Amino acid sequence: MSEIIVQLKGVSKYYDDTAALTDVDLYIRKNEFVTLLGPSGCGKTTMLRLIGGFEKPTSGSITFKGADISNVPSHKRQVNTVFQRYALFSHLNVFENIAFGLRIKKMKENVIKEKVTKMLHLVNLEGYEQRDVNSLSGGQQQRVAIARALVNEPEVLLLDEPLAALDLKLRREMQHELKNMQRQLGITFLFVTHDQEEALSMSDTVVVMKDGEIQQIGTPESIYNEPVNAFVADFIGESNIVDGIMRRDYLVDFGGTTFECADFGFDQDEKVDVVIRPEDLALIPPDQAKLKGEVRSVNFLGVHYEMIVESEDGTSWLVHSTLMEPVGTTVGLGLEPMDIHIMKKVRD
Repeated sequence: MSEIIVQLKGVSKYYDDTAALTDVDLYIRKNEFVTLLGPSGCGKTTMLRLIGGFEKPTSGSITFKGADISNVPSHKRQVNTVFQRYALFSHLNVFENIAFGLRIKKMKENVIKEKVTKMLHLVNLEGYEQRDVNSLSGGQQQRVAIARALVNEPEVLLLDEPLAALDLKLRREMQHELKNMQRQLGITFLFVTHDQEEALSMSDTVVVMKDGEIQQIGTPESIYNEPVNAFVADFIGESNIVDGIMRRDYLVDFGGTTFECADFGFDQDEKVDVVIRPEDLALIPPDQAKLKGEVRSVNFLGVHYEMIVESEDGTSWLVHSTLMEPVGTTVGLGLEPMDIHIMKKVRD
């Protein structure tokens, strides 16, 4: 298993009386692609700035390879940052933008040329050396910003929502390119986003945050398939979240009937949140279903239909299916025990 390169222990950050982070513990391993994911104001950018040295923690410690860097200035840390606003130097061409940090270090000209040329190849901008950065597209400017950060050979690259300004098609292309760069270079990426799809498609590890606290840490698959609470379930993809009662291990009541499930360890008759992903609800004949209802709306989304089905107890169920039933049709909703996720009630 890879060594831990960055670790936060009991880190809090306050601005006057407002908590941006509260008692956060997190470790990041070498060569890992880690994404901080959460809504605006959850503390993810604050955490990035603390690791980058742009802010100091109010309490707790930040270590890099075991050494405390909580009070080490940003320019002395082995990290570089790519911001949402790329902050390119408009008076310098592409080559000189990328070479800027190397010139500050007073490297020899032949070394600078070799390193910049390597970076231009990595970010697919060969032949753009003399171009004015203001003439570049948003995606090309982003590549220059990434190359400028990577040419300094940081051990950790911090990326603060660098894809937010791009259109959907280009953003998806850059997601793949960033992941490929990280694999080729073998360095640690710490990526900040509020886009769930971005986090799931790019990351080795996802850290879900809310109100300055970490809600869950795990692989994209575990975060999506086994959310620890209703917030994570609702934030990571679309979910049906309904009230339920855990009658005993592996048996839960919701929607006016009793279902077998795969969860255990709850108190008898404990009130719980039941989470079911819309793609896990199958359309089946009503006479074969415990859960049934009337189709209230249908939208075609290209790869599937999105339907709202109102069950007999008044609950509206979001259903994603390649099959479609017209509005007004009574349908059954089939689901397997493994498709029913039970969690403690911690909803605000």
